[in-house]
Amino acid sequence: MASIHREFLINNAPENIWAVLRDFGQVHKRLAPGFVTDTRVEGEVRIVTFADGAVVRELIVDIDDEVRRIAYAVVGGSLKPTHHHASMQVFGDTENRSRFIWITDVTPNSLGEPIAQMVDQGIHVIKRTLDREATPAR
Repeated sequence: MASIHREFLINNAPENIWAVLRDFGQVHKRLAPGFVTDTRVEGEVRIVTFADGAVVRELIVDIDDEVRRIAYAVVGGSLKPTHHHASMQVFGDTENRSRFIWITDVTPNSLGEPIAQMVDQGIHVIKRTLDREATPAR
């Protein structure tokens, strides 16, 4: 199994970052615009379209406001893992800075590198977007 662990800092308060991350149906507008071009929600499944044309169906496994964590699993679409589970979580680092952790476990191992590349591209967009555009939680 390939495990992809990424951690990075965002210059914004964790409650602001969480407000964006928690809005799981608006990834294409609030979290990763341009990298993700469309997001639709059908029940507990989020359908995500990426800029490269890939489309995945993600089952939302958990949204935990207390620990600011969302977990999801790819269950269909153009990506065909045998197993996929990912989580994103936000922690306070300093008063106006947050630590963002994104962990993805996937099989087969051959999907590890392509998914790691997608994660790294996503991080670049997420950091740029949230550093400058995150809005206070309501």
